[in-house]
Amino acid sequence: MEDERTTNPNKTVVTVITKAPGKKGDDSREGCLVIIYGDDLGRRVPLGTEPTVIGRSSKCDVQLDQESVSRNHARISRERNGYVIRDLGSTNGTYVNDELVDEVALRDGDQLKIGRTIFKFIVSGNMEAQYHEEIYRLMTVDGLTELHNKRFFNEALEREASRSRRYERDFSLVLFDIDHFKRINDTYGHLAGDSVLRQLGALVRSRVRRDDVPARTGGEEFGVIVPEVGREGAIQLAEKLRASVESAVFRFEGTQIPVTVSIGVAAWGPHVEDPQELVKEADERLYDAKRGGRNRVCG
Repeated sequence: MEDERTTNPNKTVVTVITKAPGKKGDDSREGCLVIIYGDDLGRRVPLGTEPTVIGRSSKCDVQLDQESVSRNHARISRERNGYVIRDLGSTNGTYVNDELVDEVALRDGDQLKIGRTIFKFIVSGNMEAQYHEEIYRLMTVDGLTELHNKRFFNEALEREASRSRRYERDFSLVLFDIDHFKRINDTYGHLAGDSVLRQLGALVRSRVRRDDVPARTGGEEFGVIVPEVGREGAIQLAEKLRASVESAVFRFEGTQIPVTVSIGVAAWGPHVEDPQELVKEADERLYDAKRGGRNRVCG
């Protein structure tokens, strides 16, 4: 497939010219959408031969009752070369893999964002197996940031505490949240706030080690379990994260949004008897950072 992309201040227009490369018989594969972020998490939407319209109207095939969703927002059609999504002149736009689009051919694994809901597009000869794999992933991963979710984080924290007790190994906990996140939502809108969270998730994933466990633990709250590292090492990691966020460029629809984080650090040791005590200590250090002026690390 060859794409012709024309960029203007508002949209990236994608026109499909020729068939996307794929295995013989791809055209016969069935498709579906899975909600990976938003209400009805895990819901499967089969895509048949008839067009599927997504929007706020009760007459839509997929209704999303959100102010940021237009009455008839987008339509997915099955065409000779596969599935195509078209924006229907929506107010807030249709996104595929974080690109604002008018029309684009969908590929297996693409993520569609309409309003505050994120769908994953699956096309496969073994739809049932892929769907259940995605549901399993949703049990451990936050769909917006693609970091681990709170459930996985708590289980990993318990495992790391047990291992540290048994083998007398160091580990630390880093907790942080976005400074004045409500102000970001109020100033730029909730869609921009979601975009900031998504971009922050990508930044965090790129800054931690393979063995670390980064997670989204709340709305704008995050944590990183840092195995085999004591307090000083964790403070160094936290400072790198803080500086990386401060220097990063966060954008939404061409608007740059300043973002900083406040971070608290706690280390496992003889004074800690329970993982939740470690969380409490790191949380107290986080609030020390906020009281101290924000955009800083306390440990």
